[in-house]
Amino acid sequence: MVITSGATTTGAAGPSRRELNKAATRQAITDAALALLRSRGPGSFTVEDIADAAGISRRTFFNYFSSTDAALASITHGFLDNAIQQFRLRPADEPVLQSAQAALMALADPMTVAPLAELFTLTQQSALMSHSELEAWEHCTEQIIAVARERVADDVDELYVRALAGAVISCGKAALEVWFTRRGADLSAGSLAELRQLLIDAMALLGSGFTAGSRPAPRSAASASVSS
Repeated sequence: MVITSGATTTGAAGPSRRELNKAATRQAITDAALALLRSRGPGSFTVEDIADAAGISRRTFFNYFSSTDAALASITHGFLDNAIQQFRLRPADEPVLQSAQAALMALADPMTVAPLAELFTLTQQSALMSHSELEAWEHCTEQIIAVARERVADDVDELYVRALAGAVISCGKAALEVWFTRRGADLSAGSLAELRQLLIDAMALLGSGFTAGSRPAPRSAASASVSS
């Protein structure tokens, strides 16, 4: 499985060679970290091991990440960056939570949630991975706060923005926990389609204020696997 750790911001002329090289190095680091995690297990490799596997120096590693945890957490960032990009394409006057749900729906390929799902699965299997999970969720929270600030009025209280981001993150975690309870470490296309739908449904619940009758109907594994 190929894990994409993030998207490169480009101008109209496209990315420069330097930007492409930096993106390739970053990708090599995250790929090496994930490969070591799979082969050796949590807590059994170092920054030096990742650097050697990626074909770079230890110094170069620290130009991109502060620790092994940060490198592993970045595995989920590609999914979030894609979702944020879709969010920014939504109409400026659309309610924030409606835009969030639409952004998730726009990620039609269930495999887009694979990085998020894999890291979550690994963190559930080992307490040593808790720092990586925390790093990933902190990144998610800060990204959501930044995007929410772009969409709300300048005079909106900071509490509103941070409470909104916290609620979105909590719903995302809830969707992942329900998915993991149902599917365990299953990363098949059908399982990932179910996770994507759970994330969409969680945003719908939040957007409706969890009012009576707003709870999405349970979805079977078969129906989830064919959702678009």
